[in-house]
Amino acid sequence: MRYVRFGALAVGFLCLTACTRTMENASSVTDLAEVSVFAMDTYMYLTAYGSAAETALAQAETRIAELENKWSVTLETSEIYAINHSKGTPVSVSDETSSLLRFSLDMSEQTDGALDCTLYPVLSAWGFTTGSYQIPSETLLAQRFAQTGYEKVQCNGSTVTLPEGMQIDLGAVAKGYVGDLLAEQLRAQHVTSALLDLGGNIQAVGTKPDGSAWRIGLRNPFSEETFAVLEVADLAVVTSGGYERYFVGEDGETYWHILDPETGQPARSGLASVTIVGQEGRRCDALSTALFVMGREKAEALWRQAGDFEMVLVTDTGEVFLTEGLEDVFSLQQDYADMPTEIIRR
Repeated sequence: MRYVRFGALAVGFLCLTACTRTMENASSVTDLAEVSVFAMDTYMYLTAYGSAAETALAQAETRIAELENKWSVTLETSEIYAINHSKGTPVSVSDETSSLLRFSLDMSEQTDGALDCTLYPVLSAWGFTTGSYQIPSETLLAQRFAQTGYEKVQCNGSTVTLPEGMQIDLGAVAKGYVGDLLAEQLRAQHVTSALLDLGGNIQAVGTKPDGSAWRIGLRNPFSEETFAVLEVADLAVVTSGGYERYFVGEDGETYWHILDPETGQPARSGLASVTIVGQEGRRCDALSTALFVMGREKAEALWRQAGDFEMVLVTDTGEVFLTEGLEDVFSLQQDYADMPTEIIRR
């Protein structure tokens, strides 16, 4: 079996274009602060401007470590670890953890189960939690699949009860929530221009220092190139795709880490990547995963129903479907000018 796994830096899911990271006229901008940190199994890059930027980013780095210590699946002192090893006994958690879990469960309801935080045992069966990839036997998959189901999780206030044998992982929403919390923290510290790259989850605070929009590059899911650019301000941009973590089995098939909660198999919905743009990083994070599972038609239906996010869908045949709210801020790169693109309208 041939294994393929790229690090967060290499795959770039949502990569910043050169003008985003270096910025035009960067040498003339004062009070630039930058922090890089490895957390939540990915590299994060934080950039901020202003007299309070350096102190604010130092505190942001501390905040990231605090949240990772609460939400890590493998850290034995984390709250998620305590929940997963509670053997059905109620566990008291922090307000942040209960809030994130309730949000995840609510998004599961909204997406008819396309997002499910209880898939950790199935992910483990495929080896996606350790990097020791394998195609699980039908027996093993059935055993692990029986240990899932978001509707079985009880979250009452700050008390969480998980049936024995089940495990949760909030990775599909955690980075988005971190982005929201950091953006709120930076604004409270009077930072009005910042860009947070949380391993592909992009959170823009305000605009660039010169007042122009941030330019966010979208990765071609079939290569490591940027195929398009989005111009955004004060928004979150999150992409999910099968290329982020995958392996090629002995049967020659490609298996990726985004699983279909209905089957326990890698989701094959006809989409190669999903990019969500919206006000809340946590919602963008959840939707990018859920809509990848749901496929284009259901994604369009949810977009029309919800009305609070925009999206870019790339199909596995290389077509781009773009919601109308992004029409004026989306542009294909020169080498991809002929990429088939269709605007989704209400």
